[in-house]
Amino acid sequence: MTEQERDDAFTRPDARNAQRLRTHQALLRITERHAAGEHRTRWDEQRMPMQPFDALRRVADLAAGSALPQDGEPPVDQDDLTAALTLVPWARAEFDQLEAGLLQMSKGRGMTWQEIAFGLGLGSAQAARQRHERLSRRTDS
Repeated sequence: MTEQERDDAFTRPDARNAQRLRTHQALLRITERHAAGEHRTRWDEQRMPMQPFDALRRVADLAAGSALPQDGEPPVDQDDLTAALTLVPWARAEFDQLEAGLLQMSKGRGMTWQEIAFGLGLGSAQAARQRHERLSRRTDS
C-alpha cells in the first residue's frame, strides 16, 4: 500500500465531489449506450455528451417502449436506470433555473402575477408569487 493510499483511507471523502463524478459518469454511460440521431453524431464526432434532460428522456422512452432502440443498441438495464435517476437532480435544477428566469422576465415585461398564474396553470396570483419565491430559494442555493 502506498503512502497516498494510506492517507486516503483516513481522509473523509468529499460527498459533493463524489456526486459530481457520479453524475458525470451517468451522463457518459447513457450517451455511450443510448445516444441516437443528432446526439449520437455529436458523441461520435466531438465526444459531446447528451444534455441531462435528453439523456433522462431517452432512457425513460426506451424503458417504457415508446422509443425503439437503434441497431446494435443494448437494452436498458438496471445501471442505465440508476444512471438516469442520478441525473434527475441536475435536470430538475436546470429546469428550475429556466422557470425562475422566465418568471423574472415575465414580471420585467409587465405581466401581473394573475397573468403569470394563468400561464402556469395556477389558480391565483398568490400561488404564482409563492412558486416564484420557492424557485428563487432553490436556485439561489
